[in-house]
Amino acid sequence: MKNLLIIILLILGLVSCKSPEARMPETVQSGSFLKESAERNKKLNEKEQELIQSIIKSDPEKEYIASESGFWYYYTTKVENDTIQPAFGDIIDFRYKVSDINGNEIYAEAQKTYVMDKQELFTGLREGLKLMKPEESITFIFPSQKAYGYYGDDNKIGTNIPLICEVTLNTITQEND
Repeated sequence: MKNLLIIILLILGLVSCKSPEARMPETVQSGSFLKESAERNKKLNEKEQELIQSIIKSDPEKEYIASESGFWYYYTTKVENDTIQPAFGDIIDFRYKVSDINGNEIYAEAQKTYVMDKQELFTGLREGLKLMKPEESITFIFPSQKAYGYYGDDNKIGTNIPLICEVTLNTITQEND
């Protein structure tokens, strides 16, 4: 009788100890989310491009240049005779002021020392600085995707804000100096 009870308990134990069944993955239509997001970004980009083009058209005395990177700029002070431009690792000293697309000041003029491509700086400004020579002043118009994009700067610049940056490059100290 005792053996029979042990066998019954073993059988009940084995039957009740089945492994958990695998959960079937939930079906998510991520493709539709990505498509919607891409469409929103295209519309935002078109809207910003139209706004920037209207600013350029309303300011015909300035010669705006379209960069290969997707922003616009014009020279306030252009240096013709110097050929040095910032390269990876160079230490640059510059002044800059940041405004929104309507010209409202976001950050007052400030001085900054920056190690080219080795420190954090928003994409447009980093690419714009590479176009500059010492003692040049350039005004850049950055669409939001070249500025702080969707996230903003967690301070004064919000989501999807195009920026105008007035920049003067003071000095370049080359990495191998």
